[in-house]
Amino acid sequence: MKSVQNDMTVGSPMKMILSFTFPIFLGNVFQQFYNMADAVIVGKFVGTKALAAVGSTGTIMFLIYGFVVGMTAGFTVLTAQKFGAGDMQGMRRTVAGAGILSLLIGLFLTVTFMLFMKPLLHLMNTPSDIFADAYKYIMIVSGGILAQMLYNLLSSILRALGNSKIPLYFLIISALLNIVLDLVLIIVFQMGAPGAAIATVVAQGISGVLCLIYIMWKIPLLHLKKEDWHVGGQIYAIQLKIGLPMALQYSITAIGTMMVQSALNILGSTLVAAFTAASKIEQVVTQAYVAMGTTMATYGAQNIGAGNVPRIRQGFKACTILGIGYSLVAATFIMTAGKYMTYLFVSEDVDIIMSSVDIYLKCIGFFFIPLAIVNIYRNGIQGLGYGLLPMMAGVAELIGRGVVALIAAKERSYLGVCLASPAAWVLAGGLLIAMYYYIMNVHMKKMFGDYNQKV
Repeated sequence: MKSVQNDMTVGSPMKMILSFTFPIFLGNVFQQFYNMADAVIVGKFVGTKALAAVGSTGTIMFLIYGFVVGMTAGFTVLTAQKFGAGDMQGMRRTVAGAGILSLLIGLFLTVTFMLFMKPLLHLMNTPSDIFADAYKYIMIVSGGILAQMLYNLLSSILRALGNSKIPLYFLIISALLNIVLDLVLIIVFQMGAPGAAIATVVAQGISGVLCLIYIMWKIPLLHLKKEDWHVGGQIYAIQLKIGLPMALQYSITAIGTMMVQSALNILGSTLVAAFTAASKIEQVVTQAYVAMGTTMATYGAQNIGAGNVPRIRQGFKACTILGIGYSLVAATFIMTAGKYMTYLFVSEDVDIIMSSVDIYLKCIGFFFIPLAIVNIYRNGIQGLGYGLLPMMAGVAELIGRGVVALIAAKERSYLGVCLASPAAWVLAGGLLIAMYYYIMNVHMKKMFGDYNQKV
């Protein structure tokens, strides 16, 4: 049954990583089209203030989305480990456990965010001239958390089994649907920013339903039987032990970006709009790093399940080379031609906004290699079953981003806001490399110890 999916414990590590990463990269880019379509259509057809309203909630969306992605990816690390070890019954029980935990936590998140959203927007210094639209937009997104949860959980399960292509196909369909709904709700029905939020939630829900239909139709390996629902406390405990730190790690990162957003909001809605446009451009280019991280989580989990430590090291080396090569190309593009993508987002004050976009893109372009390291090593270490250590790297990100954001707020400096994320990447990247070598030394000593005992 393993051959039905993608066994990452055999074959060339570089070839395997490339073939697995590319569909995830495309899928992540299309997922960014959800928010990018919102920003483009709102900015072009409603105006700069509406764009700023959508952008001012971007860090809260990242908090929600990051928590969901981190948690569901963490819950399915054990799924990939069981698959790598050839334990199919145990693998199905991890799927049942992940589903139950995701439903319960998803309901809790929905209620919590909707109750505390207004005070959170006030805390973030959201400008008064965009507050109403920002509140309506993010409340609708919060109400759709379970739709996000469904797609991300099912796609994480498929990726845990080595299947990165099917989630891509469904995501492309839903991204195109999102654009169509944006156009209809914003232009035809004049619903503004709330219309963009409705389009996003509906499209996300459809991508999740399509994943579910595919699993029920095409993957008997994931058809749960009555006994599979007897998950057991041990599986729940392991999933929570890995999943919650991964979710919290994303949340810690999101808190840092919220501090940056608060510093930015003080500077007014025009710079908020510029930062929003620049962030959307950045997010498309940097989805390759997210894809590499997702790949390394699955690769590491399957190979640690198979007990193949030398192959894990080969995979990290191959992905690091890939990440550095991509960083050089991406930095060259974003620091030269990236600013011209501003025309996608705005029709008014283009020259002022473009110059601010260019400042941000040049600030981050210099630091793409540390960003690659953060994604590859953080997710790879999580795939090996370590939840707490990568979360500490998230704390390092928070410190770096937060300190720079506080200084930027005090000095009312847009340049300072732009340098907050690079500071976070440098601190976290250095810490993660140290963690990786520590973990590899532990596993190599254990492997040779087991070998000597057998001899």
